[in-house]
Amino acid sequence: MTRRTSTGDRNRVDYDVVVAGGGPVGLFLAGELRLGGASVLVVERLAEVDETIKAGGINTAGAVSLYRRGLLPDLAAAWERNRWRMRAFLGDRAADAPRTPPKFAGHFAGIMMRGDLFDGSDPAFADIGPADGVGLGVPQVELERILGARADRLGVEVRRGVQLTGFEADDDGVTVRLDPSEAIRARWLVGCDGGRSTVRKLAGFDFPGTEPEITGYQAVVEMSGGERLGVGWNTTDVGTYVNGPFPGRVLTVEFDGPPADRSAPVTAEELQASLRRVSGVAEVTIDEVHSSTRFTDNARQASTYRKGRVLLAGDAAHVHSPFGGQGLNLGLGDAMNLGWKLAAVVRGAAPENLLDSYTAERHPVGAWVLDWTRAQIAVMRPDRHARALRRVVTDLALTTTGTTYLVKQISGVWQRYDLPGGHPLTGQSAPDLEFSDGTRLGDRLHDGRALLLDLADDPKLRARAEGYGDRVDVVTAACPGRPELTGLLVRPDGFVAWAADENDQGDDVDDALARWFVAV
Repeated sequence: MTRRTSTGDRNRVDYDVVVAGGGPVGLFLAGELRLGGASVLVVERLAEVDETIKAGGINTAGAVSLYRRGLLPDLAAAWERNRWRMRAFLGDRAADAPRTPPKFAGHFAGIMMRGDLFDGSDPAFADIGPADGVGLGVPQVELERILGARADRLGVEVRRGVQLTGFEADDDGVTVRLDPSEAIRARWLVGCDGGRSTVRKLAGFDFPGTEPEITGYQAVVEMSGGERLGVGWNTTDVGTYVNGPFPGRVLTVEFDGPPADRSAPVTAEELQASLRRVSGVAEVTIDEVHSSTRFTDNARQASTYRKGRVLLAGDAAHVHSPFGGQGLNLGLGDAMNLGWKLAAVVRGAAPENLLDSYTAERHPVGAWVLDWTRAQIAVMRPDRHARALRRVVTDLALTTTGTTYLVKQISGVWQRYDLPGGHPLTGQSAPDLEFSDGTRLGDRLHDGRALLLDLADDPKLRARAEGYGDRVDVVTAACPGRPELTGLLVRPDGFVAWAADENDQGDDVDDALARWFVAV
């Protein structure tokens, strides 16, 4: 039942958190908040799941986050459904379609990576576990349905067809205005409402960055003459176009400045003209448009992700071109990082200043992604200097070292946070350790609680967690594959807060526990 409050009733709390935006990032964040014990309302202006073609893949870091919440079977099923679309497009080349999720896929500025040049023995890819590659090729709409079903199971209230029109924030909470005349009182508001975020604009977040120089189109169409188009990524004297990887999917990029009106409907004539210009194939005709979108390379990032009781995540916090498929994965990482922290603050299980670590940890990752996409724009430009640079980058990419470097960046396995502690694992995403009973570390993170892993049957280590109650689960297990490790403190988001091995007594575990969790 919907609860109402007046502007003056600031002592009343209808929800702990209101999340504006019911896309994948907002739904994932809402689920994380519910796992942590917070009451959540998600408001989404669209009445139905958005079927518009968008991101087409989840990288390794994103898939690992979903695996840690028990969603790997759903992700694998979605990949299998999409695989048959790819096989239908390839036709006689259907044997080229992967039969199992590949270890990697991707490109840099349309320069495709070659699997035979990838060095999978690089330490960055060790101990990833069963999530490796599972999300590649899973469309965003499929992920949104998976996360929507999860949110429903967890008891998240999602209201579709509801527009956030304004809010007033004070020291104790936020009064959120919903169309047409409803007011909701919450302790916190999180904007997950996209690149043109209402929450970000109304809260007055700075949003510096670089201006766009391209107009891009992505669409699913019915077309005639498509057999004359090259398959995959194609670079021409005018720009770039993509044909595939499933029937009717096309993408074009032209360096003619941003569109006059990004919100105007994309017409078949507009798409056709762009595809003909970039491809040079005058015979191609767009007969019908099923789904379409415009995009640019506008690259901006909020200078902070929090202002008082208002926070940002996903595209509301950062925008960039879609090249390399980083945006969705960046948003999932934001949600995984913020969810457990905000829930702990709501429950009184952590001080409010814990939220300072959200911007401190995620802002550098976002800044890197923006520069990664800017670098691709520089290599994709049609001028002679950029084309010369592209040839150099292509030569580097066609080496084992170059391919492995690019795959590490695309997959997100490089990400780590600057956390106190001297062990090499501290600040990294935890290795997916396999225990002697056949379970894995990822299996033990489904409920979103922190883990203190005693890997040496050390009662003194287990005693360190006494007083933290259910905020830290203590697990004693043997890990034959990593016998040198004696203990790990793994945060709810799966990142290592403390680690020790046989050469390290790990005396700083008390500091790590106190830093991230408050004793009961």
